[in-house]
Amino acid sequence: MADIQEVFNTMVLARLNYFSLAGLVRLYREAGSASVVMEHRHDIREVLPDASERLTDALRHCDDAMKRAEIELQFDLDHNILPLTLNDDHYPVRLRECDDAPLVLFYRGSADLNRRHVINIVGTRRCTSYGKDLVRRFVADLKQYDKELLIVSGLAYGIDIAAHRESLANGIDTVGVLAHGLDELYPTAHRDTAKEMVAHGGVLTEYMTQTMIDKRNFVQRNRIVAGMSDACIVVESATKGGALITAGISQGYGRDVFAFPGAVGASSSEGCNHLIRDNKASLITCAEDLIKAMGWENLQGSRVKGRESKELSLFPELSAEEQSIVTLLGHTNDLQLNVISVKTNIPIGRLTGLLFELEMKGVVKPLAGGMYHYMVES
Repeated sequence: MADIQEVFNTMVLARLNYFSLAGLVRLYREAGSASVVMEHRHDIREVLPDASERLTDALRHCDDAMKRAEIELQFDLDHNILPLTLNDDHYPVRLRECDDAPLVLFYRGSADLNRRHVINIVGTRRCTSYGKDLVRRFVADLKQYDKELLIVSGLAYGIDIAAHRESLANGIDTVGVLAHGLDELYPTAHRDTAKEMVAHGGVLTEYMTQTMIDKRNFVQRNRIVAGMSDACIVVESATKGGALITAGISQGYGRDVFAFPGAVGASSSEGCNHLIRDNKASLITCAEDLIKAMGWENLQGSRVKGRESKELSLFPELSAEEQSIVTLLGHTNDLQLNVISVKTNIPIGRLTGLLFELEMKGVVKPLAGGMYHYMVES
């Protein structure tokens, strides 16, 4: 766990989230930590000159939030729950770059949330046998391409739970993002699967314990599913539903979105077909389609070469996209993932694969906080 006082202070700030979350995240980032914010809670305008009167008043009178944070911190310590603050190295780095990232996440699990490749698989709660079969084949095939993949979903009925269970069956770590605290589980029918996931993945939420299950929380959690992933895969969806919300958020975050097509007129596939028709998602029919679209084809080859591929070459062979990354880092070193994405115009999902290839070639090195360092100086 990060510094316990920083964790406590971040929890206090998180309790003030009836303000604009983006505003609190901005305050946190400008201050550098929640502890700095709390140290200046009586004169916050020294840190953020344009802080609203509502915010300054809330920070001056945050005794209730502090009491609630004390209760939460003790519960977490007693129940093996790991609070991840925004500046924690274990916090999902892809999510951290989003303007509305949660200030703190609560995590029970064993998986690295910053795996080289992270995808989410989402879809309707009322999935058909066609949808379940797609998930089964898709996940099984993905294992052949990428044994270090992390699969994320929402632990809901239908496609979500199918994705989690097929991941477990194929030895792929999987994380469920919840819309409530970790003192309970909804739906209770998925409790056994969730327990298995803690040992082979995990469960994650932004909500403290004793949080009432509310419909809007499920919508809010979709941004975490989208933000912590390289790509969103929609398997089955009606014309409305949470999967389409996740797809829309993913697109807004600059993530790649894919959808499996279904029969024309089939209600469970209309959402997917419309995403494809409206160019809001790329059509895929199998794992190979995803691997090719994301530029992950050379992943296995790089790993098979082992240590030899890590030997530093003074003149490594680079693709055009890899060269654009190297050129950027050569001019301005130690940049974050999202900055590299914006400046090179390479989507984050594909960029993570390219950066991995460059790391294996000994050209770049990942640093804490999602930064990348150029190793070969000109």
